[in-house]
Amino acid sequence: MTTGTYPDYLRRLGITDPGAPSAEGLFALQRAHLERIAYDNVDIHTGRPPGIDPALSVRRLGAGFGGYCFHLNGAFAALLEHLGYDVTRHLGGVEDDAASRVVNGQHLTLTVRVDGAAYWVDAGLGDGPYEPLPLREGSYEQGGFRCALERLDPLEGEGPGWSYLSPGSSTPRVNFRDAPATTADFEEMHTWLTTSPDSHFVRTLALLRRDADGIDVMRGRVLSRVRAGKTAEKREVAGQQEFFEVVERVFLRSLDDLTAADRDALWARVDEAHRAWRASRA
Repeated sequence: MTTGTYPDYLRRLGITDPGAPSAEGLFALQRAHLERIAYDNVDIHTGRPPGIDPALSVRRLGAGFGGYCFHLNGAFAALLEHLGYDVTRHLGGVEDDAASRVVNGQHLTLTVRVDGAAYWVDAGLGDGPYEPLPLREGSYEQGGFRCALERLDPLEGEGPGWSYLSPGSSTPRVNFRDAPATTADFEEMHTWLTTSPDSHFVRTLALLRRDADGIDVMRGRVLSRVRAGKTAEKREVAGQQEFFEVVERVFLRSLDDLTAADRDALWARVDEAHRAWRASRA
């Protein structure tokens, strides 16, 4: 399960020769990452959440598995550094309140400097930008999706930082500090996110995969296709067989680490949560 290497990682991205560091190369790497490696919390729902050591995350992604921001951006940062990019990790947080200046530490994000410019880079939001954004204030559009970067000085607490604004998405505001962060800064929050009954990661299984035209999303048993300016296409996954087919076919997530018993237990958990959710809406 953990035999993947940087060449395996690049093969999963469909990139055989990433070339020397360049803005063009950085954009191609982020696009490939979002298209081919989904955001998912499957491991939390199997009861075996992996740690967030970047070397472990690199091996897991190279072997076909996934994770959430601490794994995805942690591995992506390590890959970019391996390829010669100048990368900085930042403490961040996703906020539902569009006016919030809080940095709750629940998100790891990146900035990268290449070709004399700085970019905000994030492969760990699931429905975030398809390509890196210039690290400067302004409004941007990618595939019909509108977003913005805003400079905040100060954020709540110490120091200045930035906000990514994406109204209408599941990540309407992402705040992150200028100050560099290390993997150790996220360990305590990772434990809470993967074990606490109050964590939305523990309560709801989620997979998200971004491409040039839109976003595939599965929360519990509800599968959606989100496109800019259109009502999301939603349907309920019919049963266990289709559920696992969707995980592998739509979200490109290997399930080789799950035994038949693991699959039965995961499906039972997802189905029970889905039924409870439907009952709460009745």
